[in-house]
Amino acid sequence: MSERKDAFPEARIWETPVFVRIGHGMTEPINGPREALYYLSNRWPAERGPKFEIAKLACRLTVEHYGSLNDARQAFLDAAVEVDVLA
Repeated sequence: MSERKDAFPEARIWETPVFVRIGHGMTEPINGPREALYYLSNRWPAERGPKFEIAKLACRLTVEHYGSLNDARQAFLDAAVEVDVLA
């Protein structure tokens, strides 16, 4: 096993989830950058502002073990507020 893999476990999650509600759906917890990246790429509303792009980059970098969990969470939270999907 590589030293890098030992230093960065596969399941990187946030201490506190971010709860979002897309459209008229149910409130859903987003537990980490991998889930956030999925939502940003596949479930996000058509309305996308500059914080959307920042969040996508921050989450991708964190999934790839180059970014900070806290920075990715804050960027995702900012993007959710920007398009009013924060639950």
